[in-house]
Amino acid sequence: MRREIYTEDHEAFRQLVREFIEKDVVPHYAEWERAGRMPRTVFARLGSLGVLGVAIPSEYGGAGERDYRYNAVLQEEAARALVTLSTVRTQLDVILPYFLEYADEQQRQRWFPGLASGELLTAIAMTEPGTGSDLAGMRTSAVRDGEDYVLNGAKTFITGGLLADLVIVVARTATDPENRRAGLTLLVVEDGMPGFERGRVLDKMGCKVQDTVELSFDDVRVPAVNRLGEEGAAFGYLGNNLAQERMTVAVGSVAQARAAVTTTIDYVKQRKAFGTPVASFQNTKFELASMSAEIEAAQTMVDRAVLDLVEGELSGADAARVKLFTTEVQGRVVDRCLQLFGGYGYMTEYPIARLYTDARVARIYAGTSEVMKVIIAKSLGL
Repeated sequence: MRREIYTEDHEAFRQLVREFIEKDVVPHYAEWERAGRMPRTVFARLGSLGVLGVAIPSEYGGAGERDYRYNAVLQEEAARALVTLSTVRTQLDVILPYFLEYADEQQRQRWFPGLASGELLTAIAMTEPGTGSDLAGMRTSAVRDGEDYVLNGAKTFITGGLLADLVIVVARTATDPENRRAGLTLLVVEDGMPGFERGRVLDKMGCKVQDTVELSFDDVRVPAVNRLGEEGAAFGYLGNNLAQERMTVAVGSVAQARAAVTTTIDYVKQRKAFGTPVASFQNTKFELASMSAEIEAAQTMVDRAVLDLVEGELSGADAARVKLFTTEVQGRVVDRCLQLFGGYGYMTEYPIARLYTDARVARIYAGTSEVMKVIIAKSLGL
């Protein structure tokens, strides 16, 4: 169906990204999956092309275009090529907004040029063992001591944590028995700070090209000048960016579901069973037709929400609706596509296997489907 959310500038950016992915990503992707991470050279290349600095102000080496549609184009083009740029996506869509919103001038001068060039890689450390979606239940603590905070605790499921130069850590700096959400603070831990350790790299079912690690902090002295925003205000900061984080998942879910259908159509036209192409069977046609309709419905929903996000009007409840619907569509679509591949779909040499395993986490991270339903129910007065 016709889409009207992109301008000529977005389409020019799309062409740039498409050429980069075809030349610099696709030929090496299998190697990166085996290594369990993307090399730093990918970020440097993206930085040189201006991709990482689109939203960063021009005085720090960026383009000053805070338009989420550029981020969406990047995801769509990666999915089109049957790859993901998960760590890049996390840096641009999830982490960079915190720096853009809450970094002071001194911090901008220190960090923004490196973020734009790809020299500085980032991660955000929220999830702790046993907390999951309960952000208010964080136990990692930071105690003020002169010009520093002394940070102690552990984090898990940290995307990009293996190579990160800057890690935004959510820590508890105060406790209010009447308000569990109060007292959380954002501290930027830098690579090499004594007491900051990277634990084991977690072995995931999918998303193999994206490193996910455990982090620990043992009396790490973090200078107070590395605090983002106000002390004790982090819960509100986290909430402000959740709509975009959930949209990021939704955009990827639709793009990957569409890619799954495209690669499946190519396969069933070539694969024969009982002497005839699998595409000729009525069941195959009906399955793919049904999936196509679901994807177009999800795409329309995403496009409306993307425009609302760009205009600053996307509500938390609507972001939850979009994430819930699109990730459930993605799960159904990739499962049915894999079925049409038959036994070959279970073989990792076929991209549908990766699309299948990568898709499963979409209903978990950035808030589980169950959490999305709670948010939606509250918006209904329930």
